[in-house]
Amino acid sequence: MPGLKKILIANRGEIACRIQRTAQALGYRTVAVFSDADSDAQHVRMADEALNIGPSAVQQSYLNIPAIIDAARRTGADAIHPGYGFLSENAAFALACQDAGITFIGPSPQAIELMGSKRLSKIAMLEAGVPCIQGYQGAEQDDATLSREAERIGYPLMIKASAGGGGRGMRLVHEATDLLEQIRTARSEALNGFGSSELILEQALIEPRHVEIQLFGDHHGNLIYLGERDCSIQRRHQKIIEEAPCPVMTAELRQSMGEAALKAGRAVNYVGAGTVEFLLDSRGQFYFLEMNTRLQVEHPVTELITGLDLVAWQLSIAQGQPLPLRQEQVQLNGHAMEVRLYAEDPAQGFLPQTGRVIAWEPGLLEGVRIDHGLREDQAVSPFYDPMLGKIIAHGATREEARRKLLRAVQDSVLLGLHSNQRLLAGLLEHPLFASGEFSTGFIAQHFTEHACLHRQVPTAEQLAIAAALFYQASAQAHPAPLAGWRNNASVPLHYRIGLEDQDWPVALFAEPGKAWRIQAAGRDLELNILHRDERSTTLEIDGIRQRHACRLDAGQLWLFTRPGSLRLQDRTHALIGSQSSVSSGTLKAPMDGAIVDVLVSEGSSVTKGQLLVVLEAMKMEHPLKSGIDGVLKRLQVQVGDQVKNRQILLEVE
Repeated sequence: MPGLKKILIANRGEIACRIQRTAQALGYRTVAVFSDADSDAQHVRMADEALNIGPSAVQQSYLNIPAIIDAARRTGADAIHPGYGFLSENAAFALACQDAGITFIGPSPQAIELMGSKRLSKIAMLEAGVPCIQGYQGAEQDDATLSREAERIGYPLMIKASAGGGGRGMRLVHEATDLLEQIRTARSEALNGFGSSELILEQALIEPRHVEIQLFGDHHGNLIYLGERDCSIQRRHQKIIEEAPCPVMTAELRQSMGEAALKAGRAVNYVGAGTVEFLLDSRGQFYFLEMNTRLQVEHPVTELITGLDLVAWQLSIAQGQPLPLRQEQVQLNGHAMEVRLYAEDPAQGFLPQTGRVIAWEPGLLEGVRIDHGLREDQAVSPFYDPMLGKIIAHGATREEARRKLLRAVQDSVLLGLHSNQRLLAGLLEHPLFASGEFSTGFIAQHFTEHACLHRQVPTAEQLAIAAALFYQASAQAHPAPLAGWRNNASVPLHYRIGLEDQDWPVALFAEPGKAWRIQAAGRDLELNILHRDERSTTLEIDGIRQRHACRLDAGQLWLFTRPGSLRLQDRTHALIGSQSSVSSGTLKAPMDGAIVDVLVSEGSSVTKGQLLVVLEAMKMEHPLKSGIDGVLKRLQVQVGDQVKNRQILLEVE
């Protein structure tokens, strides 16, 4: 096979940046593709060349096969790396590359087509002797057939998009009465996300571990596995924390799972990087879940414990080189752990968040790696997955890796939009996680009452810092001789500090030559601001010196206090209006997104809890329901509309 010179990365964000780092370090030229929404993204800035391939919507850009093939032709790229997501498991794309004489850095179109279908792959795995979960993987897809098969399998059961991944098109059903509604939602998500509405049904294993095996094959018939990863900490069936090796793995179990994964790979003559995913129950029995015919989000933990660059392996194999190691030469050293940083609000049911990145300071230290595609002043749009990046740590032991990762999560400054940082830190600190005792049900079992899943209440210190910074900004707005001067310094200044729809009173005493005394949330604090610049403030609270990243502008303060940020407002002079009731008839968009379904019309009667509108954002569907019984008086959207966060969609009277 000819050597490669220029590689087009048919992806975006952190994975495009990750692939470019290895490709450029090995001397290859790189080409980035981008949509209108990504015209100034980090992966575009990193590349040697970049081309716009279409509008922001994925169907018109990152899923547009002719546009990507044309971009490779125009730039002279002789290879395409698909990354993960988008077209990475699209057999038609791999075939289009082949037909255009472009090297596709991945497996054959035949392997992608077979393993990309949960239905067909499960049939193939049963024939290959790989342990599988009981379920239905037939071609008949009508509601009656699926309902009948669900009764045969029994509840609880899983509905899965046959072509899907990442938790999209997947639903857990506990009772028959919920089946048809969940089938409808799963079909819709599957069709919108993967172009196929085909589903499979499987018996739901309660509280298993999610363990996967990393495979690599070459064009010479060699196939090996590079250990395993535990991906059991999940929400909405999407992984949040991954680690290698699995905390409960034994040498015998690793060999059994590895050999089962090799059976799966040999069944399709697998070439390149792939992952065979299993569910592992408490008895040590494991069952085939799916095979991903691409590089995984969590591949860095395997890289850190093996000392290998998996992207470099992909590039080498694509050029016909044999695998550089035999199975007996694979060594696993130490422990690695990774978290996924998402733009989402755990306190609002993990709703994806959009906005602008005001500040981004990764918390790097020895043994920590951060893969991301972020830059300051970047807009996070509603068009793509909400994952911003990955924070990964390696240590000699699992505890060392966990401790390093916790500090890196706590120290990574992200301002401008809500993220899951508090959730990640809470998970890493949990004693059961620290001991390795967890399953896929961990968050539902142990975090329903955790503070990170509820609306944040600012601490006395955070309120005091906000009042002090608002006061200092106001004082500095006056000419120097009068800055901070007051003729009644012994009388406190009263502030009203707001967070979302709540306010907190704060009293600040600012006497010349003394530390400010601040009363907030039932505490008396002494505060000195020692230094303040555009990015941070250094201060003393009750004699303890602290440094906090912050951005202050026009009565709004983004403040980072480990392990996350919050947006506080000076509402001292704002009009006090009545808060909207939870039973309000006004339905607003919870985030930027697209309207994919409207189930009511003006004048129709609705009941509390009735599904009214379905909003799609960041590859997930979000059902929006009525808060009251009433009559729909005003409908302001239709299917296909793009809406903004907090935009009024309809009103029920």
